Amino acid sequence: MDDHRLTIVSNIQVLREEIAELRAQKKTVAFVPTMGALHEGHLSLIDFAKEHADMVVCSIYVNPTQFAPEEDLDTYPRPLVDDIRALEGRLTDFVFTPTDNEMYPDGYTTKISVSGVTSPLCGKSRPYHFDGVSTIVTKLLMMVQPDIAVFGEKDYQQLLVIRRCVTDLNIPIEILGAPIIRDEDGLALSSRNQFLSTKDRETAPLLYQTLTKLSEEIKETGGDLSELIASSTSQLNKAGFHVDYLELRDTKSLAPIIELYEDQSARLFIAAKLGKTRLIDNIAV
Repeated sequence: MDDHRLTIVSNIQVLREEIAELRAQKKTVAFVPTMGALHEGHLSLIDFAKEHADMVVCSIYVNPTQFAPEEDLDTYPRPLVDDIRALEGRLTDFVFTPTDNEMYPDGYTTKISVSGVTSPLCGKSRPYHFDGVSTIVTKLLMMVQPDIAVFGEKDYQQLLVIRRCVTDLNIPIEILGAPIIRDEDGLALSSRNQFLSTKDRETAPLLYQTLTKLSEEIKETGGDLSELIASSTSQLNKAGFHVDYLELRDTKSLAPIIELYEDQSARLFIAAKLGKTRLIDNIAV
């Protein structure tokens, strides 16, 4: 353990040479793509990846194509030195830190667009987002060519989008979802939580509390769920949130669920702004 070394790579060709060397040694490779500002949720993905492969590659890249013009690209946190120190502490093997020019060289025009699962939920309010996600993740997967790639279930819609993309493009990589990591008060860990004011941080756990309570009410009540969801939405708005959506959807297709039947696989999804910070969360029902 004392001789473990994190290798930092910023060039695509060098990355491919390093991966080829691992392949020659018959090593299996897991990949964890991130935008940095790493917290315990990200680091749990590294731990999860280490359980499923010999070597772990993490990327840190704030992808501009998944941000709309009015979103927080310019202010998105980029504490690279701290991130690398955190990855070293988790015994990560490689970190890929490309520049914009490396990922999107002059003349770049291609994008990957996934339909269906991108339409509801975050796809409604962030119409540019998933094209950017699909494109950058596909590029990274083709660069790293891992055996598996790990994504957190907090971004559950993103997980389904990537699975759809990999399946449709016949990319031979297994996509694994890792559990949501929460703070002691239930708030799902996110790089954007640091933007919450002290007062808003005290209010934020109400998001998960509401999901948990609503999930229990749905399981007990069944039938028409619209009134339960409308009531929960109203309570959150009164508490200071601005709810973008609160919906019950099919776990695999994201089709809307109006009435929940026995043995039906469903999840509650929510996105809401608190102050200037957009929070998302989801739980199984």
